Amino acid sequence: MTAIKHALQRDIFTPNDERLLSIVNVCKAGKKKKNCFLCATVTTERPVQVKVVKVKKSDKGDFYKRQMAWELRDLTEVDAKDANKENPEFDLHFEKVYRWVASSTAEKNSFISCIWKLNQRYLRKKVEFVNVSPQLLEELPKAEESVPSGESQSVAGGDEDALDDYQELNAREEQDIESMMEVCEYAISNAEAFAEKLSRELQVLDGANIQSIMASEKQVNILMQLLDRALGEVDNIEGKLLSYEEMLQSVKEQMDQISQSNRLIQISNTNNGKLLDEIQFLVNYMDLSKGHIKALQEGDLSSPKGIEACINASEALSQCMNVTLKPGHEKLMAVKLQQHLFSELRDAFARRLTNHLNNVFVHQGHDQSSTLSQHTAELTLPKHSPLHRDLLRYAKLMEWLKNTQREKYEGLSRTYVDYMTRLYEREIKDFFEVAKIKMAGTSKDGKGKFATLPRKESALKQETESLHGSSGKLTGSTSSLNKLAVSSSNSRRSQSSSLLDMGNMSASDLDVADRTRFDKIFEQVLSELEPLCLAEQDFISKFFKLQQNPTLAQGENVDDSDGMVHSRPPSEHRHSISEKDMVRMMMNKIFQSIETELNSLIALGDKIDSFNSLYMLVKMSHHVWTAENVDPASYLSTTLGNVLVTVKRNFDKCISGQIRQMEEVKISKKSKVGILPFVTGFEEFAKLAEAIFRNAERRGDLDKAYIKLMRAVFNNVEKVANESQKTPRDVVMMENFHHIFSTLSSLKISCLEAERKEAKQKYTEHLQSYVINSLGQPLEKLNHFFEGVEARVAQGVHEEEVSYQLAFNKQELRKVIKEYPGKEVKKGLDNLYKKVDKHLCEEENLLQVVWHSMQDEFIRQYKHFEGLINRCYPGSGITMEFTILDMLEYFSSIAQSH
Repeated sequence: MTAIKHALQRDIFTPNDERLLSIVNVCKAGKKKKNCFLCATVTTERPVQVKVVKVKKSDKGDFYKRQMAWELRDLTEVDAKDANKENPEFDLHFEKVYRWVASSTAEKNSFISCIWKLNQRYLRKKVEFVNVSPQLLEELPKAEESVPSGESQSVAGGDEDALDDYQELNAREEQDIESMMEVCEYAISNAEAFAEKLSRELQVLDGANIQSIMASEKQVNILMQLLDRALGEVDNIEGKLLSYEEMLQSVKEQMDQISQSNRLIQISNTNNGKLLDEIQFLVNYMDLSKGHIKALQEGDLSSPKGIEACINASEALSQCMNVTLKPGHEKLMAVKLQQHLFSELRDAFARRLTNHLNNVFVHQGHDQSSTLSQHTAELTLPKHSPLHRDLLRYAKLMEWLKNTQREKYEGLSRTYVDYMTRLYEREIKDFFEVAKIKMAGTSKDGKGKFATLPRKESALKQETESLHGSSGKLTGSTSSLNKLAVSSSNSRRSQSSSLLDMGNMSASDLDVADRTRFDKIFEQVLSELEPLCLAEQDFISKFFKLQQNPTLAQGENVDDSDGMVHSRPPSEHRHSISEKDMVRMMMNKIFQSIETELNSLIALGDKIDSFNSLYMLVKMSHHVWTAENVDPASYLSTTLGNVLVTVKRNFDKCISGQIRQMEEVKISKKSKVGILPFVTGFEEFAKLAEAIFRNAERRGDLDKAYIKLMRAVFNNVEKVANESQKTPRDVVMMENFHHIFSTLSSLKISCLEAERKEAKQKYTEHLQSYVINSLGQPLEKLNHFFEGVEARVAQGVHEEEVSYQLAFNKQELRKVIKEYPGKEVKKGLDNLYKKVDKHLCEEENLLQVVWHSMQDEFIRQYKHFEGLINRCYPGSGITMEFTILDMLEYFSSIAQSH
């Protein structure tokens, strides 16, 4: 076995840098016996890899080959089958179970023991050994005793020390072994004899070593004496070390006591430092100076210096009251007393500040009321900038009051709103009264442009009172307005102007000055209201500090009845509204009369002249646009937007009224129609509207109104043309659509481009229709004759065969032509000219246009007749009694004679 192991090491494992530690001759259990070897090997390089390698002889039997290898870490179990009885069978559990039968139990035990030691030394995951004797796993020499001498040497490598100390033979050792084996030629053939010889030689060497040792007994005795002396010195050193250790133990106890004392001192210093910090914190943040206390108790709230001192004192008080105390501070008696002092100072100063501001509101109100009489006769609103300037000095104090005494802050807010509501309501009503008086003064008496229906004085007074009644009872200026209305003439302008009226009036009758005056009054009203509302809203935001935080604090609510802030239950905290809404509610309360008064003023302007809605729509739209650019959510923007809806509604009602009046127009049956009044009225309306809406923001509304009006004009022109008895339908259509086309072409209204083209088309169509129908009368028989000829041709008769028809032969043609000599033709054309002159109106001046078109159409008919004669009566020599030159001379002379 030793020779086999040596051969395997040399041929198989050395080339792979592996060492063979144990070998066992096995065959597979239950099969035909085919011997092979299982080898336990380790690599010579680190990290060490432990493997179980299966080796078998080649088929030729002259060398060994490596057949299979398993990593020892993949081995999970070793089953020796029986721990008490000798049994050569054993199992190795890798990924599957391999069952083996060893050639001897000793080889099996040696191999299993080697596997156990390799597992203990190199693997973290321990292999489970089943049915293996404990003695086999603990003591390897016992297992080796039962192994023959040759095999024992081979297994000796499985010892743990051998595993560590094993080294390969160097070249010199190999040469010595080879030279020794050459001396003993039987070393390979008879290994046992060679081993016995080596054993004898070893015994000889051992004896020589023993004799050498015995010969050196004297040196050994000397060595032993030296060792005894050294042991004595060691005992002496150990005694000294014990004494030193006792001394160090005493020092250690003293150092521990010193360390404990130092730690207590450090803790005391730390506590004293923290206590000093706490005292310093309370002194720095909860101490209010005597000057601040005096300012809070006695500070002058009417002087700038006193107000500044109170502001600084209130801010210092807030800092002291809002300081964040550390846990335990609130239990200190000094802290409780200081907090109580702060609360008393806060409450007392809040009461003093509230009373003072209430007095300021009342005092300023009296001063403001004294200046109202200066503005009653003028169209201006009093300015409140002095009041705002005086009150803004208290803005920081109001902020302090808001943060500390919410109820008093809310009470002041309600007081201010109530006071300003009464003041502004009186000012606004007086202001609008002046505006209404000035508007009523724009009405014309006598035969003014609006004087279409006579109205009694009582009716006029009743209407004026109804207009002003919407804003409640008026002040003393109401009587002056009524007197002004009663003193005017009985014939005033009607409730609304119309396109029909405008069409019947001259430019002087329109008197644009009145409307321009109304426009200036309305613009003045809006221009006065806009800065007033913006200034008040800006003041409210700054004075009441409502623009800083986006939402109200918890526990606040809003009463819509007065627009003030009130406390709300905790269950409703989630419904808190933004402070911008608070500002808007306060503004709604203060200026609650503006929207009503504006609507009343708009109603008056609409009754005076419905076309005033055009001016109001432009002005109101511009001011809404301006207000939205400043603040889309402001009170002014919202209010003007609401009023703009009313203005737009009046504008739409005005347009609808014009359309309704067009539909109700009646035309006299005894006179010619001419240009309809609503057609000329639309022209004047468009000129007026274009002047008003130039560069206006609401141009789209006018474009929509244009389209509605134009559709109505088109429909009603056609309606009147169909109902006309005196004037032919084509003339009515031709003249009115020509006028519409001319108007639209001159005004160049982009949204009516399609209507302009349609008007031109209708004018052209009806011009041609009128010309064709009129020309049939002077040459009536000739026209009838050639219409019959065309009818025969259309029925399928060849043109050259028409002359064979009895009613259309050459003789009949000559008779018809003789009835229309040049003199008769000229006479017929002269009568036609007079008839056309009667049909056409002078305003549109289309007579020459129509006459020229008739000339072109007559020439076209003449050429058509000549063509029919040449095609249907070839070679007959028949011609008309007059030529084209004659016709041109007829038309020219008739036109010049008239």
